Amino acid sequence: MIAMRLTRAGQPLAVTETSIPVAGQGQIVVKTLACGVCRTDLHVVDGELPNIRYPLTPGHEVVGRVVSRGPDVQRFAVGDRVGIPWLGRTCGKCRYCLEGRENLCELAQFTGYTIDGGYAEYVCADERFCLAIPAPYSDAEAAPLLCAGLIGYRAYQLAGDAPNIGLYGFGASAHILAQIATQQGRAVYAFTRPGDAASQSFARQLGATWAGSSGEHPEVELDAAIIFAPAGELVPQALGTVRKGGRVVCAGIHMTDIPSFPYRLLWGERSVASVANLTRTDGEEFMNIAAGLELHPAVEVFDLRKANEALVRLRSGALRGAAVLMNGA
Repeated sequence: MIAMRLTRAGQPLAVTETSIPVAGQGQIVVKTLACGVCRTDLHVVDGELPNIRYPLTPGHEVVGRVVSRGPDVQRFAVGDRVGIPWLGRTCGKCRYCLEGRENLCELAQFTGYTIDGGYAEYVCADERFCLAIPAPYSDAEAAPLLCAGLIGYRAYQLAGDAPNIGLYGFGASAHILAQIATQQGRAVYAFTRPGDAASQSFARQLGATWAGSSGEHPEVELDAAIIFAPAGELVPQALGTVRKGGRVVCAGIHMTDIPSFPYRLLWGERSVASVANLTRTDGEEFMNIAAGLELHPAVEVFDLRKANEALVRLRSGALRGAAVLMNGA
């Protein structure tokens, strides 16, 4: 099979011929139909995450069909369409797993980071961590739901009941979350890179009440803000837009250092929180929500062998919505 493999940090992915994986205990082998290209993939490719082993196949927004099963597989049958998300395996025994916070598991494994992922024609996964895909979504549309949607949803939950919610960085996650929030009756305030009129227009098309640059302040105080862009300087900026008791949620796995800021921005029982990974419960809840709403993920499709081109476009901010790799696209 063909896989796009990372052999060294900062290098382009290499088109590699490798063996189709074999399913072990509790595992399924999936023929990849689509795989989303996530900002976390850039952090992996750039070597910004710790303990990366090489060679590695990135990709953790995988939609595919089961082609083979290992012993003791019970949830999925051959031919089922499934999603393979970021969280690939947990120990089930550490304090976090036992407390129901498996997203913080000390020994967790992650698709496309510590486990080979979906920039390949076939993927092997632990069936317990795979998700059923809602029928209304095409393969390409479903792919960004598996991280952009899921991590956005966990951040959304952590933001609490926020009638006025700010979204910093209007990319793959924010454009999905904006649709959820507006359909649930919330007002969305979209913050983009300065001068990014295209993203601001896109946000308004998706129902945003207001859209402007990250340095602007809307006239309304926000109840919460979620930061998707990996820019630490946005934390004090977001704190300056939220009301007393409001919360700023940092939704990325990696962020540049947060600069010092005056205590007055935090005072008034404002808080800053981070989101780490996801749980299987998050996945099931989010897919149920996606099945009940009319979400329209905007996707730009690339051939699997054009993964490097997709990553370049993601890095430049040139994408509208999400990039998705498809074999033979």
